Amino acid sequence: MTSAIGLDELLAWSQECSGFWKGHFDANPALLELPCSIDGAGTVQGLVRHIWVADLRWAQRIGGLPLQAREDLPAGPLEALFGLHQQAAVVFKRLLDDPAQDWETVLALDYAWLPPQLRSASRRKLMAHALLHSQRHWAQLATLLRAAGFPTGFRGDMIFSAALD
Repeated sequence: MTSAIGLDELLAWSQECSGFWKGHFDANPALLELPCSIDGAGTVQGLVRHIWVADLRWAQRIGGLPLQAREDLPAGPLEALFGLHQQAAVVFKRLLDDPAQDWETVLALDYAWLPPQLRSASRRKLMAHALLHSQRHWAQLATLLRAAGFPTGFRGDMIFSAALD
């Protein structure tokens, strides 16, 4: 047993949380239309789209695959958005299962909004970022919905994850 949380465990946690939210919104579809200013999303569905589009684009970037243009990816319905997360999970899993994968390979990032000294990072760091990015937004979303009077019961803290036993 290792003392560290691995990327494979973070991926399992990500999938667990995404599955929770998919099920919650399947059961409560009207919540997707609530206003949401997080990351300029406009609506809850806009934030969900942001999360799962980011999952896919990070997976493509880390995996050396062509990046799909953000504007070419679906804005809905929920099932199509969840499909983006599922595609990303397949790519992430393939990378994690490849014993020849060099996690220390540094990748260039072409984001003008990033300071020049931060425009490159190892695959390992980018994978951790991608998997933690969604967790941060799910927590924001749970807070937003609770404050709007719609508690979700989301227990997204790592301590509650069955994926990290």
